[in-house]
Amino acid sequence: MATAAPTKTQIRALYSSFIRTSRSFASYNFRTYFIRNSQEKFRAHLQEKDPQRVTELYNQALQDLALLKRAAVVNRLYEGPKLVVEKPRIIVGGGGAGMEASAGGGGQPV
Repeated sequence: MATAAPTKTQIRALYSSFIRTSRSFASYNFRTYFIRNSQEKFRAHLQEKDPQRVTELYNQALQDLALLKRAAVVNRLYEGPKLVVEKPRIIVGGGGAGMEASAGGGGQPV
């Protein structure tokens, strides 16, 4: 029994689920890899027109999403310390007599 090809709305929802799940990884490296990988996978098949092929890709993507969700849960269970690139940097302005202060720019009082 042949199933109907997924609609554009279903494909967009699947893509959103991939991105959302990818963002749920605790590890910065895994998170950025899976976001980039998800985007590339969907872009690679963006112009696919054959309904049967679209259905195959959709079903495979559903299986991949289930695997990704399980991997994200395990990754959060064994979360390590945050990397330097993940920590917010506090930017304090006007702390010295740099070029801004000498030229009267940068909103610094003279």
